[in-house]
Amino acid sequence: MSSDETPNVPTPRTSREAVREKAQQVHAKQSRARIMRRIIIGAIAIVAVGAIGTAVTMAISSSVSKPVLSPKGLDGDGIVVGSVSDMSAETVPTTPVPEESGAGEATSEPAPTATPTTAPVDVHIYVDYLSPGAGDFELANTRQLAGWINEGAVTVTYHPVAMLTASSNGTKYSLRAAAAAACVATHSPDKFYAFNHELLVDQPEVDSPGGTDAELADLAVAVGVDSAKVVRACIEDQDYITWAKNATSRALEGPLDGSDDLVLTSAPMIVVNGEAYVGSLKDPAEFSQFVLTVASETEPTPEPTTTSSPTPTEAPAS
Repeated sequence: MSSDETPNVPTPRTSREAVREKAQQVHAKQSRARIMRRIIIGAIAIVAVGAIGTAVTMAISSSVSKPVLSPKGLDGDGIVVGSVSDMSAETVPTTPVPEESGAGEATSEPAPTATPTTAPVDVHIYVDYLSPGAGDFELANTRQLAGWINEGAVTVTYHPVAMLTASSNGTKYSLRAAAAAACVATHSPDKFYAFNHELLVDQPEVDSPGGTDAELADLAVAVGVDSAKVVRACIEDQDYITWAKNATSRALEGPLDGSDDLVLTSAPMIVVNGEAYVGSLKDPAEFSQFVLTVASETEPTPEPTTTSSPTPTEAPAS
């Protein structure tokens, strides 16, 4: 063998085979990588689909396990006030208090009267607990309404609605307060009037957050509700939020309870024997006169009674 022979240098054929073998190795490696990626992506997709399915199942199960709750003891969507004996006589006297007239003479607010032959006047009050007008009406009329209720002259039904839900900086105070009123009406009906009164005489400002659920529950406890823990849980868990929303929608669609064709156009809205009150919310005398007028218009006319004259009898023959 000569000194210039180079037996370790591959021939062109050998070089091509090495390159081909290397390319095959690279291709095989890339193929394995692609297969592995497909397996991983497939596994991730399966996991994702499974997670979505689980989430949907949980959502459905949650909605099934927590049905929409409705308050108990209501008349339609209204809460009938049977008496107000749980409130102090100083705050709510049994009869209206005489007021001084402009001429300096004492005049008393007339009260509707109920007798065995006439039905009580039917009063429905649609109230949004954030509405300033609702507070004005309560402050002006709570004394005479309480007197009429206790005397049996009127039947008063409150309807909590939530027309100002968007006016409390996102906290939905109107809706939550209406739901809280439903909690008290359900679990402690004798204290509803007191709770309703406190919500209206100490209202938050429009476009303010209003009270929290815990604060609404505190107020319910403060007025002396029965089963305080149950009422608190009902308010803080927002048991009747959906009912309050649906009740408001029904009122907006009409007809309102206590009327044939009225729909809710504002809050408060007061309906007396089917007629809407459009007078001053701050004038109890004007409201009293409206109640008396409506009552007299709807009072049935007594049927005339007939008496039969005795049939003359013939005198016996002499």
